[in-house]
Amino acid sequence: MATVAPRIGDTKVAMSLLEKGAYINYQRIEDNLAIVRERLRRPLTLSEKIVYGHLDDPYNQDLVRGVSYLKLRPDMALLQFMSAGMDTAAVPTTVHCDHLIEAQIGGVKDLARAIDINKEVYDFLATATAKYGLGFWKPGSGIIHQIILENYAFPGGLMIGTDSHTPNAGGLGMVACGVGGADAVDLKCPKVIGVNLTGKIGGWTTPKDVILKVAGILTVKGGTGAISLSCTGMATICNMGAEIGATTSLFPFNHRMVDYLNATKRSEIAQYAQRFSHNLKADESAEYDQVIDVNLSELEPHINGPFTPDLATPLSKFAEEVKKNNWPAELKVALIGSCTNSSYEDMSRSASIAREAAAHGLEVKSKFTITPGSEQVRATIERDGQIGAFEGVGGLVLANACGPCIGQWDRQDVKKGEVNSIITSYNRNFTGRNDANPATHAFVASPDVVTAMAFAGDLTFNPVTDTLTGSDGKPFKFSDPSGNELPPLGYDPGQNTFQPPPADRASVAVAVDPKSDRLQLLQPFKPWDGKTPTDLPVLIKVKGKCTTDHISAGGPWLKYRGHLQNISQNCLIGAINAENGEANKVRNLLTGEYDGVPQTAAYYRDHGINLATSGGLAIIVRSFARIHETNLKKQGMLALTFANPEDYDKVLPSDKVDILGLESFAPGKNLTLVVKHEDGTKDIEWFKAGSALNLMAAKAKQ
Repeated sequence: MATVAPRIGDTKVAMSLLEKGAYINYQRIEDNLAIVRERLRRPLTLSEKIVYGHLDDPYNQDLVRGVSYLKLRPDMALLQFMSAGMDTAAVPTTVHCDHLIEAQIGGVKDLARAIDINKEVYDFLATATAKYGLGFWKPGSGIIHQIILENYAFPGGLMIGTDSHTPNAGGLGMVACGVGGADAVDLKCPKVIGVNLTGKIGGWTTPKDVILKVAGILTVKGGTGAISLSCTGMATICNMGAEIGATTSLFPFNHRMVDYLNATKRSEIAQYAQRFSHNLKADESAEYDQVIDVNLSELEPHINGPFTPDLATPLSKFAEEVKKNNWPAELKVALIGSCTNSSYEDMSRSASIAREAAAHGLEVKSKFTITPGSEQVRATIERDGQIGAFEGVGGLVLANACGPCIGQWDRQDVKKGEVNSIITSYNRNFTGRNDANPATHAFVASPDVVTAMAFAGDLTFNPVTDTLTGSDGKPFKFSDPSGNELPPLGYDPGQNTFQPPPADRASVAVAVDPKSDRLQLLQPFKPWDGKTPTDLPVLIKVKGKCTTDHISAGGPWLKYRGHLQNISQNCLIGAINAENGEANKVRNLLTGEYDGVPQTAAYYRDHGINLATSGGLAIIVRSFARIHETNLKKQGMLALTFANPEDYDKVLPSDKVDILGLESFAPGKNLTLVVKHEDGTKDIEWFKAGSALNLMAAKAKQ
């Protein structure tokens, strides 16, 4: 008698120890891929397998790389429920508060201070998550990406997060996309770049150097391949893929992922993934839009910066670059940690350097800070002695939070405007990002290189070749760093900082004080009035690079993230005005007076005038970063791109513009821009527009 072969979906495995009622749905991936393979009739890359495996409609979905917008069914997401009219999460969802703990005097005291001054924000998050059925990780839990890797990420999953470094979970073979706010139901089908890693990593070279090298090659594009690095090392590479414009990065399933899942008490997931491994790697002969080869045996440590994470310099040539460019050689502060490099392995290797220096009687010459990525990592490295090793040489252990990486740093050792250098193991180093000082030269390297340089206090020091002088007067050279990939005694979970949603949510009231300057309930934006926009004043024409830090700076502004009116006061204040070369100084075309960007935008708004740029109708650019473009569209803005990028130079800061063609607005259809100079002449240029707006609130009410 014939028997029916068991299906992968016949086995139910919880996707997380904290989400007992939510199960990994490998069967959906299996079924979807059967349909997609029949349609495409070609080998699939790993990213295609996972993304297409989560399609809402695999039969009818357009599947063109770089063109199609995909409707997906993610395994995890974070949506704006209160604005969207939803009463619960459709998939397992968590909220993390890692951005509001300012680094000042040390982890314990900094956390206590943050809990005190941010009480109303934390109360809002605790009650809002309870009301809408979300998990809440309390302040001090750690950085969201490390917590996700430890508790939620799994091979073959699809996760959407409202942070650009969400791809960190790709270290566990998950397609994890950083998106903007409401952009969690559809996603543009990405192109795929394969990075072929060969050879063996060793010595002072780390996974961080892989992505620093790739950043120097791609600068604005992304995607990563596979190699047998540690799981957390793979996560480092995926995390920083965001700096080169990658929608996400991921590695194929391998035994290092099994080891990490077992170490984090998720053996059942590891076994399930092994059964499904045929769909957790690329097909033979899968085609990529671009392939990059990196030989790990030949790769040397890199340092990137200053002022941008895609300026890559090999360590052997870095001292020469410091001198040639007149960068400040004295190293003021060395900082390790952040969501990119705060694993047990990272901390173990850095601690080995600290112990060797201590054995020669040395303490750090520059200031040295350490940021554990999670409470679990902090508790484990405290138990295993790494924290003691850092503090023994003069290091300062900060709270389990983002801290200086996103500008939460009460830096006191230099004055604002004072030229100086710092080096970090973070992911971004844009002007003023870490300490709000535009004169700070911030460099990015591996935790190993950062730690070694802290003892030299000099950017021209090369720990691979140079020596330091011990307390006995004798020179010594650091040994190659060493450390355990996983803790030999297992992880210590530390304090329990997770708040699960209550069984009874009906009685929960969301805490928002209407008088608060930190929190503000969103009001619906006005819809388009159906009229052709005419005589729109250009608020600002930006000169040079315009990153998220220029558009909406972090640091002290982060406390207003829950208050739209107040956070808007930092909109584009870091962008350089092409008219005068100054930041936050633009001309009001109605009054002729100069003022800040937010103040001028508010004047136009209060006088009923839409804008071609911030705060109004349209943002018109040479090119967009993916999240910026999607953010604009989802908030009802026109995100427009020049058909001919050089035409950007034809628009003047003093111009007014008309946007024609909105009455027949459709995906892929060009709009016409009429540019009116002050002298009355007109230039007509063509612009491309993106897809139509997706109004979640309206859909939720249907």
